[in-house]
Amino acid sequence: MTFPFPPLAPRTLDAVNCLGRWLAQNDLGDNPQISTQGDVIILAGNAVIPTIEAACRLAAENARPLIISGGIGHSTPFLYRAVALHPRYSALPTTGRSEAEIIADIAHQRWQIPEQDIYIESHSTNCGENAAFTRTLCQQQGIFPRSAVIMQDPTMQRRTVATFARVWRGDNKTPRWLSYPGIVPELYNTERSVHFTHGDAGQWAVDRYLSLVLGEIPRLRDDASGYGPSGRDFIEHVEIPEAIEQAWITVRDDPQVMSRLQERSVKLDFLTVQVLNTPNGHL
Repeated sequence: MTFPFPPLAPRTLDAVNCLGRWLAQNDLGDNPQISTQGDVIILAGNAVIPTIEAACRLAAENARPLIISGGIGHSTPFLYRAVALHPRYSALPTTGRSEAEIIADIAHQRWQIPEQDIYIESHSTNCGENAAFTRTLCQQQGIFPRSAVIMQDPTMQRRTVATFARVWRGDNKTPRWLSYPGIVPELYNTERSVHFTHGDAGQWAVDRYLSLVLGEIPRLRDDASGYGPSGRDFIEHVEIPEAIEQAWITVRDDPQVMSRLQERSVKLDFLTVQVLNTPNGHL
């Protein structure tokens, strides 16, 4: 059961939306036209239905191959639930199936993308494997695009592009990566609760969204604890603007947000839990 999240302080709301816009890296704009770019669409498995539909629409309208990467991981139950609650997709089988298999059904049955234009990678369980296994799939299938549109859960969009760049590092056939999240999340307050401007259906519960946003910035840092080359070397270097760091601090230091996230009976992003329990917020 999802409970309403109470209104956020105006300063915190602005900070959350600043983080959300930046994390949802969008290289294609609001109405993407890829007739001369984006030889292939790569969709990493996620549970954000508007992003999944945007990827299918982009592939269908531009007659582009759709590569779907996603096995069964810690976020897969969220996709199962999103599909079960969706009026068009609720009849699709989910239990025990990979994210890629479920999304492929959506792409073919709802968006009429031909099966021969859908490529499935169904073993990856995290962002790094999405990139590595997709690269292997492309090599096996003889797919060597000059450019590729990468799509993912918008909270993970910037990291996913940096991960693909890292995995393809040194490859003389590296595509030009184009980032497109499908939607750019934005929250707004009502008198009693906070909601997404694009509608709440098929998106995150607000508490989960805040958890993901807070957990993402420490990952993107290029320091000893981050995912950049100076840390775990999972991603290429990402330059985090000072305004983004300040926005992150504003959300982290909001006592209402922290107390609500700690008391809610949800599975918080593991890095967020660490942030909540680290005095200075640096891991």
